Amino acid sequence: MLIKYRPLDSAHADLAPAFQAFDSLVDQFFSNGGNLSKPWTPPVDIVETQNELVLKADVPDVKAEDIEVSFENGTLTLKGKREFEKKDEGKGYHRIERAYGSFVRAFTLPETVDPEKLNADYKNGVLTITIGKKEIAKPKSVKVNVHAN
Repeated sequence: MLIKYRPLDSAHADLAPAFQAFDSLVDQFFSNGGNLSKPWTPPVDIVETQNELVLKADVPDVKAEDIEVSFENGTLTLKGKREFEKKDEGKGYHRIERAYGSFVRAFTLPETVDPEKLNADYKNGVLTITIGKKEIAKPKSVKVNVHAN
C-alpha cells in the first residue's frame, strides 16, 4: 500500500492551507499539459416553482451548437465549449482573465421532475432549462366543507 507523506499536516497546521493551494496549482499545471488557465465552470441558478424546475446558466460567447443538454438516470448534464479566438492583427493582449475551453456541469434532480417536459432555450448568453413536474408532484388543495350541527 502506498501512503502519501505529508509532514506539515500536524506539525504546522497553520501552513497547511498554503501548501494545499500550492499542491493544487502544481497538480493543475501537470494535468493540463503545462497550462495554468483556470478551469471554466459557468454559474447556474436553480429555482423551483409549483409546476417546474428552472435552471439558468451563464454561458456568454458560447455558440448554441457548442452546448449539449442531456438528462439520464435523474441527472441533468450541461456540456459546452468556449473557444479562445486569438486574432493576430498586430495587437497584443495585456490581460486575459476570462476562462476558455470545455465545461461540464451535472445536477441530480428530484424524482418529481418529468424528463418528457424538458425544454432548453439559449438567449443573450443565458441557457435556460425548464423541466416540468410530474402531475403527482404538484401541490393540490382540497376545499373542506364545514357543516354546523
